[in-house]
Amino acid sequence: MSELAPAHERSWYDTYGQVALTGNPVRFESGAVALGRWFDVHALRVGEPEQHRVAVLFNDITDRRRAETTLRATAEEKATERDLVWRASRDLLVVCGFDGIFHSANDAWTATLGWDLSDVVGARFDALVHPDDRDAAAHAFERVSAGDAIDDVDVRVRTRDGGHRWFSWNAIPTGDRFYAAGRDVTERRALEEQLRQSQKLEAVGQLTGGVAHDFNNLLTVIKSSTDLLKRPDLAEERRVRYVGAIADTVDRAAKLTGQLLAFARRQALRPETFAVNRAVAAVSDMVGTLTGSRVHVELDLPEGESRDLHVNADPSQFDTALVNLVVNARDAMDGEGHLRIRLRRANLVPAVRAHPRRRGDFVAVSISDTGTGIAPENLERIFEPFFTTKTIGQGTGLGLSQVFGFAKQSGGEITVESAPGDGTTFTLYLPRVAPAEEVREADEPEELAEGHGTCVLVVEDNLEVGAFAQQALSELGYSTVWAKDGHQALGEIERIPYRFEVVFSDVMMPGMNGVELAGEIRRRRPDMPVVLTSGYSDVLAAEGTHGFDLLRKPYSVADLSRILRRAVQDAGTRRRNRELR
Repeated sequence: MSELAPAHERSWYDTYGQVALTGNPVRFESGAVALGRWFDVHALRVGEPEQHRVAVLFNDITDRRRAETTLRATAEEKATERDLVWRASRDLLVVCGFDGIFHSANDAWTATLGWDLSDVVGARFDALVHPDDRDAAAHAFERVSAGDAIDDVDVRVRTRDGGHRWFSWNAIPTGDRFYAAGRDVTERRALEEQLRQSQKLEAVGQLTGGVAHDFNNLLTVIKSSTDLLKRPDLAEERRVRYVGAIADTVDRAAKLTGQLLAFARRQALRPETFAVNRAVAAVSDMVGTLTGSRVHVELDLPEGESRDLHVNADPSQFDTALVNLVVNARDAMDGEGHLRIRLRRANLVPAVRAHPRRRGDFVAVSISDTGTGIAPENLERIFEPFFTTKTIGQGTGLGLSQVFGFAKQSGGEITVESAPGDGTTFTLYLPRVAPAEEVREADEPEELAEGHGTCVLVVEDNLEVGAFAQQALSELGYSTVWAKDGHQALGEIERIPYRFEVVFSDVMMPGMNGVELAGEIRRRRPDMPVVLTSGYSDVLAAEGTHGFDLLRKPYSVADLSRILRRAVQDAGTRRRNRELR
């Protein structure tokens, strides 16, 4: 062998000699410098021991070794690349187990948020998440733990100095862990918020212009009518007509403000428990008149045990919302097509307008049409006040705004599904409640009921309104005392006990508001009825009337008389019932 390969490695010869002397076989891999190749060498003794003969088997593995070297170099290079990416990335990188504990994290946690890696590794996945975003983080963790990859989950992560930054997270599960990357999107979120604020300002401008336009039209009618009423030679027939025009215009103005308050969720609703199926059926009876003969109306109501579905909401506002949706569908079909009104029970409100889906017990009313559909760029704007795609004179753009406000203020939601050319479906969701016990309706006082000397404490801080209320009640036979605020009203009540039979108070007053005053009167004089009045009140919108009667502004003399007489009658009935017991 030394003659065949004079420069062959001496260690090979020594190995063969050991095999010849001991009989122990040897196998090894080595490169033969003289041959420029790699071999898998297997040496073993053959024949009789004293012959010391050795058989050597050579397997050329040069190609395999070169491939392994290449793969090893590639793996080392990729590992180096991964390590460099891990260390150099400005994104937050973590490896997290399905137990929710971070196994490792990169240096971006320190560079971006100020946390030491020891603060991050070993912490729970939501330990540094903003409290308001923990539900979203937990939902994303559930998804990735179930084997689903997640994309673009935005949550706020706390910085070491106590602040927060927005990060958009992507995560991929594998084995018993998942790999996640969070990109800092704080600046993007700030720009989005600026855009939303800009859109809000645009909507406010549109709202202001729309209100000014509509109210100027109404004021024109009132102003013109009052000017004509001043003419000395005006015939009685025309005088009656102009007074009627003023009264009708006031009603339209009140309806307009009601729609605005409903959209703003500031309407003082009068919720009561009612069966939605009966309300829908009642409204459907008039749908034909609204839509015309060329629109085929289909009513789909539930059958059997689920037939009666009850909600606690303002029934008149519900009817108005339903009519607005029907009219909107009619206009979308240009007076001809198929309209379907469907009522069902639902246990889920889908995610809509950045709000997550809600589970619960709901009643869903859907209005579907076969009209032209809504363009995608308009879907997010259709609930804005005064936004409309109708031509001038065909709509104010407040109908869907009223539906939106009513749904939100009633604890529900409104969704829309539409595509150009495929029609539109609006679905109104309201929380379902148990049926209420039936209550017998009391006899309603007649219009302009005589006061018969009933003493009323009027509480009103507005001089013009207070003077009008006092004069109107005096004309109807009531005796009145006018207090300018809540504290003065309590003083009048305490000064002459049992002088007043009913209190009529505004809600929006400086210092003690009307609801607070009514509550104090109820505490001091439980038998004294209180009637509240307001055109707009944050208190009523947020808390309701606390069981007190409410007369909405603007009110008529007939409405004022009727509600005061009813309050006095109800109080007398309650006193008599207690005496009988």
